[in-house]
Amino acid sequence: MKLKIAVIDGQGGGIGEQIIRKLRKSLPEDTEIVALGTNSIATSTMMKAGANRGATGENAIVLNVPKVNCIMGTIGIITANAMMGELTPKMAEAIASSPAKKILLPLNMENIEVVGINHDPLPHLIDNLINNIQKNS
Repeated sequence: MKLKIAVIDGQGGGIGEQIIRKLRKSLPEDTEIVALGTNSIATSTMMKAGANRGATGENAIVLNVPKVNCIMGTIGIITANAMMGELTPKMAEAIASSPAKKILLPLNMENIEVVGINHDPLPHLIDNLINNIQKNS
């Protein structure tokens, strides 16, 4: 079965962009990567990084997350009102409820701190994310 990965990001899409670039270098060419942005700038940035398809907004995220094997992004994508309010409660619920495996970067957000993790720089965290998907695909 062909691996289908959704990368979800908001604001400028920079984290999603980095994830997609590394996925493209590390996974088989037939891996389908879907860029799901909370806004059009994030989606556009992720598309330029090499996603196969992209969609923007609440309905696009709610509709697509049940259709993928794996969801990637920051821990904020399962938190209502994250990304300065761009990630709606409906998006967070759909992502968290999706049967897809979620591989999330443990970046601390306002008023939420994940304990028991290393505070590695973002590039190292993304490398760990890529290694995780390679082991499990």
